[in-house]
Amino acid sequence: MGVEIRRSALIGFPAERTFDLIEAAEHYPEFLPWCSEAVILARDETTVAARITVSYHGLRFELTTRNQKRRPEWLAIRMEKGPFRRFEGEWDLTRLGSDACKIELAMRYEFNNALGRAAGRIFDGIADTIVDAFARRAEQQLRSGPPPSVNPNALSKLA
Repeated sequence: MGVEIRRSALIGFPAERTFDLIEAAEHYPEFLPWCSEAVILARDETTVAARITVSYHGLRFELTTRNQKRRPEWLAIRMEKGPFRRFEGEWDLTRLGSDACKIELAMRYEFNNALGRAAGRIFDGIADTIVDAFARRAEQQLRSGPPPSVNPNALSKLA
């Protein structure tokens, strides 16, 4: 039996910057406690492919995805290789003015076998908290840089 999870959050940063944070899988090990490694296999304007190593509470597996994208509104998640019978999802970002957006994640998955179904409870916890993790990351990362309207060279002239 498959699982479907839908989560959303309001983010106080532009959709473009938030999208870039979501798309940058190579940084996932820095803030997702269940992600021990992430390697970008390919990236262009319309697609990003990555291999993610999940290692959490005794559960360990690799998941390879090839994801279509339309910056800054949408990123599809499609499994190429992994322990799932089905694994797919979508990130949707909606602009809420020039400095805020709403992020929504819809994810559907089903493990291949009985062992996978037992591990499913652990993965359910991962999936249930992923949007909150990205919201916290946006707050940490995007708040730390200068506002987009400030030219960093202009700041050095003030010193």
